[in-house]
Amino acid sequence: MTHADNPYERALDKGPANFVPLTPIGFIERSALVYPQKTAVVYGERRFTWAEFHARSRRLAGALAGRGLGVGDTVSVMAPNVPEMLEAHFGVPMSGAVLNAINYRLDADTLRFILGHAQTKLLIADREYSKVVARALDGMSSPPVVIDIDDPLCEHGRCIGEKDYESLLAEGAPDFDYRYPEDEWQAIGLGYTSGTTGDPKGVVCSHRGAYLNAIGQILAFGLSPRSRYLWTLPMFHCNGWTYTWAVSATGGMHVCLRAVDPARIFSLIEEHEISHLCGAPVVLNLLLHAPKEVKRRFGHRVEVATGGAAPPSAVIEAMSNMGFDVTHLYGLTETYGPTTVCAWQEEWDSDDVETLAGRMARQGVIYPTMQALRIADPETMVDTPWDGETIGELMLRGNTVMRGYLKNPTATDEAFRGGWFHTGDLGVRHPDGYVEIKDRAKDIIISGGENISSLEVEECLFRHPKIMEAAVVARPDEYWGESVCAFITPIEGQALSEEEVVAWCREHIAGFKIPRTVIFDELPKTSTGKIQKFFLRERAKKM
Repeated sequence: MTHADNPYERALDKGPANFVPLTPIGFIERSALVYPQKTAVVYGERRFTWAEFHARSRRLAGALAGRGLGVGDTVSVMAPNVPEMLEAHFGVPMSGAVLNAINYRLDADTLRFILGHAQTKLLIADREYSKVVARALDGMSSPPVVIDIDDPLCEHGRCIGEKDYESLLAEGAPDFDYRYPEDEWQAIGLGYTSGTTGDPKGVVCSHRGAYLNAIGQILAFGLSPRSRYLWTLPMFHCNGWTYTWAVSATGGMHVCLRAVDPARIFSLIEEHEISHLCGAPVVLNLLLHAPKEVKRRFGHRVEVATGGAAPPSAVIEAMSNMGFDVTHLYGLTETYGPTTVCAWQEEWDSDDVETLAGRMARQGVIYPTMQALRIADPETMVDTPWDGETIGELMLRGNTVMRGYLKNPTATDEAFRGGWFHTGDLGVRHPDGYVEIKDRAKDIIISGGENISSLEVEECLFRHPKIMEAAVVARPDEYWGESVCAFITPIEGQALSEEEVVAWCREHIAGFKIPRTVIFDELPKTSTGKIQKFFLRERAKKM
């Protein structure tokens, strides 16, 4: 049957009554309608209802549009987890422009590259970062207009822009008549990968993808109108894993936090009865090892979603004992943040804590909003067996994969080779279909012809009662080719020797996996809490 002969294709077309482009802009619109007087945003002593949050976002959109900004233009924001950053996630796309949320820990050279590559027209920046912003702009031939966020809770920096954020909002109207994108494939966000080698790549996200991934977060994390979400995850990181939009879709409450401080986190959880928070494993570690005097016991359980490197089972177990239920997620900037979840199975209810923690450390299965996942040989594109042992590359396919890399078709084509998004992560698939990341392709250690997972060795080290953090990398070895090198941060006040570490590993893992080199030091991290192993690898090479 041809398309013309198909009765379901005749006089049954898309129109304004039955087709509206998918966009997260509609989330705040609905919450403002359904919960107008309910508190939407909390920050220090500031409070905004959903009606006020919506009106402020519309003011921002109107101000941007009044300055001639719209489709195809980039508005960058460099700010901590403050209300202004939340408003930008709605106000910027309402104007038609693209939101570029910038990592506030970047150096001036990288910031300058991003602003130039994105062709940023307007930069909204918290005054805490005025020094690095000024240095970045100083080297630009066509610098963007700067608007300052003059936060009373900010203790550093100065205003260097044309005007402050509140004055910018005054240019717009609270009833600004914004429009949905004509095409849901239109860009909504631009996020930059951390450039470990060369310049960072600009990841382009669509309205459609942002909408669907936000729905995925609601389903994976159990968000509802009663949710009270604490912003321990940077909003610049994958747009806060799209929780900026997801929490707004449910009409929950955003509790903003300027800096990750364990004492403040415990206090806010108690004060606002926080139900959900997210963060990299480093955040979990900060809470676990916080001073006893700041820790609190709550009358409720707190749901915690973590991503990045797999949290060691010891961390999951310890968090559970403190009242936090940890859900392990996995994703990348290129997938709008988390896109797999270690979904709970009823038969796990009878597992002991250690067994359960081991299960929950896996990356799991795809979100309902992602189409497909596979572990396959990256060269032959043949799936590996579901045996929990055969290593292949994790590949993804679906509507929550990026549009591509901005101005970089070569990198885009390589990432989408064979019709799948290549994550670069190596893992296995267990008989139950759950995937487990074993390493980044570059982090596998090959010693004497044996493949050693750095994550497996790290898992062993994390279970040592005196170790707070650990990272394992390859060190060049004349005999073995590579050997295992462990960088360790002991728990404060704990004495730990190399002999103790080796003896511990000898009890728990195979002999060829035991670290031949142990270094005690603080571990370098990205702004999102990921350990920067490339620095450690370079250091190991020079030893």
